[in-house]
Amino acid sequence: MSVFPAIEQGMDLPTYARALTRTYDAVLGGARPALRPRELVARSWRRVLALGLDPDGRNGRAPLPFDEVERLRRESPLRFVIDEIKRLISSVADASQFLLVVTDGDGVILWREGAASTRLRADRLGFVDGVVWTEAAVGTNAIGTAIAEAAPVQLFSAEHFEQPQHPWYCTAAPIHDPRTGELLGVVDVSGPALTLHPTIGALIETAVRLAELMLWRHHQHELEQLRTAAAPWLAGVNGPLLLVDEHGWVAHSAGIAARDRVTRPRGDRAITVPGLGLCLPEPVAGGWLVRPNSTDTAVRLLLDLSGPPRIEVSGSGTPWRSPLTVRHAEILLLLHHAGPAGLTAAALSRALYGDADHVITARAEVSRLRKLLGTVVDTRPYRVASGVDLRLDLGDAGRPADCPFVRDSTAPGVRAMAVRGFRAPGPAR
Repeated sequence: MSVFPAIEQGMDLPTYARALTRTYDAVLGGARPALRPRELVARSWRRVLALGLDPDGRNGRAPLPFDEVERLRRESPLRFVIDEIKRLISSVADASQFLLVVTDGDGVILWREGAASTRLRADRLGFVDGVVWTEAAVGTNAIGTAIAEAAPVQLFSAEHFEQPQHPWYCTAAPIHDPRTGELLGVVDVSGPALTLHPTIGALIETAVRLAELMLWRHHQHELEQLRTAAAPWLAGVNGPLLLVDEHGWVAHSAGIAARDRVTRPRGDRAITVPGLGLCLPEPVAGGWLVRPNSTDTAVRLLLDLSGPPRIEVSGSGTPWRSPLTVRHAEILLLLHHAGPAGLTAAALSRALYGDADHVITARAEVSRLRKLLGTVVDTRPYRVASGVDLRLDLGDAGRPADCPFVRDSTAPGVRAMAVRGFRAPGPAR
């Protein structure tokens, strides 16, 4: 992760700010600017202009109710690291000049800290707790653009879309769940534009690395607590098993190769685990004990593309079915086609989005799929797990090109299958 700076060392900031203002006026006036905006900024402006936002800053700023903000804070995983982030930022000598802001993954401002004078200026801008600070809400800004680009962003002066934000700089970077890649929030430092220093980017990078490291340590500590609490139960259990937390992360395994995660357990539904087959989770000591229902450890998946995509999982016992999002069905189809070699995150990004710039998004989608199906999808590279029999049902389509799901897909890798074809053994009858 690296913040691409908006300024260079030794740059005359007032002169550059005036040049950016001329660029901004030309672009919004439909003229060709003498100084072209950075490509990052140009992409964001195009997105915002397409939304019809008001550059004068009369876009919505209604904050969420205080009770709702408090609930979001209590439920955010960033609550475990916010104090350390605050301490790190406040240790910088220039901290009196800027404002620290931390949002959730939806861009809602949850925490804000800084000098009283800077907070007052932010108040007048509507840059306050409970406000959604995305591109769709307030135009081009470091927080919203970092979410849209899935990357760190620094903006200076008139690179912001709304004119009232022009007196500001802002530097922001996403914080991801170190286990899954899921976006948890954004950390941002903002302040008066002419006080921007090139080292602000390094400060933000340090804050994000610290937060993600602490989140990983917290996760490991919770698993250790689960192992300790469940020790009395584990001592009296024979046979292969997994001990997992509420989200399916494995704290302990016996009689089966250690795995990182299984499907999030529920007491009313069996889950599939390669090597164990169908298992009915048993609640125990703040987690779940996962054991096979029988000696049949085979796991069979049927990806049904004959209509709205869905998955059928069977083994020993009664099969269960679940609808799939189009994206998750595309991922399974691509992994089926890739075979045992699988796909790297970059290759999956290209197959889904046409480029390798969406690696984080691709990883997040696989993480969500693994929440549903567990470790039937392996990682590094992504592939269908050994011992899992994945079959396809294309309905009445005799070949991939005739399957509406394949034909209508927006994923380049799936559309290509309509031309090249792919292995498509039908469901076992």
